[in-house]
Amino acid sequence: MRAWSAVLLVVAVAFAAAAEASKSKPKVCNKGWECSGSIYCCNETISDYFKVYQFENLFSKRNSPVAHAVGFWDYQSFILAASLYEPLGFGTTGDKVTKMQEVAAFLGHVGSKTSCGYGVATGGPLAWGLCYNHEMSPSQDYCDPNYLYPCVDGVQYYGRGALPVYWNYNYGLLGDSIKADLLNHPEYLEQNATLAFQAAMWRWMTPIKKKQPSAHDVFVGNWKPTKNDTLSKRLPGFGLTMNILYGDLICGQGFIDPMNNIISHYQYYLDLMGIGRGNSGDNVDCAEQVVFNPSYKADTAT
Repeated sequence: MRAWSAVLLVVAVAFAAAAEASKSKPKVCNKGWECSGSIYCCNETISDYFKVYQFENLFSKRNSPVAHAVGFWDYQSFILAASLYEPLGFGTTGDKVTKMQEVAAFLGHVGSKTSCGYGVATGGPLAWGLCYNHEMSPSQDYCDPNYLYPCVDGVQYYGRGALPVYWNYNYGLLGDSIKADLLNHPEYLEQNATLAFQAAMWRWMTPIKKKQPSAHDVFVGNWKPTKNDTLSKRLPGFGLTMNILYGDLICGQGFIDPMNNIISHYQYYLDLMGIGRGNSGDNVDCAEQVVFNPSYKADTAT
């Protein structure tokens, strides 16, 4: 009898331990091909709240006869690429407004960097995102001596993709990360829209250096500024995403036109998605931010 009691006690303890372990493990969800095996997949996925017609509204002029990438960019390619990053939180973090804000923010960068809009363009200057998929008149081949990612003979590393990629070392690192031979074939980013969106999402989700945040993290609130960040006016919000993606090409120079153009695309997309620019969030600009990664160092020699 005592033996049976001991067995029952062991079983009860085992069940209790299993129940406690199950409580400590975060719940993960599977929602088919678009999102599976992650706590983020328990939320709405991008295709639940961002539909084909909204994509068409945001990029209404991309297939106009005068555009330079007619027939290349489409909603399906965007969603296919997003399915790789939604389980990591892209467009699936926070409440519905936060999720929609992130999609608008990401596409705001994409739209501004691939736009051929101008002041009096039909539909307005902000309607021409995804007009390009590559740099039209490269000023150089963007080859830099690099031990890890040496230039391939006859290959040019000019800007391609949704967030244009330049230089051999960037193509090499990106290719390793998304498992595509971009060092030998950078043209893949102007031949495959899903891959082009994927490359841009990888950049959005990945810190440029260790101990630095990603654009995703600073936008959705996963990152907390240090005292030094606060003194450098680096605070969570859309403005810091520009700091991370472009550094001193855009930030720390006051309210320059290139920065204002990116912000305008973001807010225009918020309006078209039904969120409204009133929900742009705090710290929208980076006019006075000290950049994370200066492109040059001041000469301190005396």
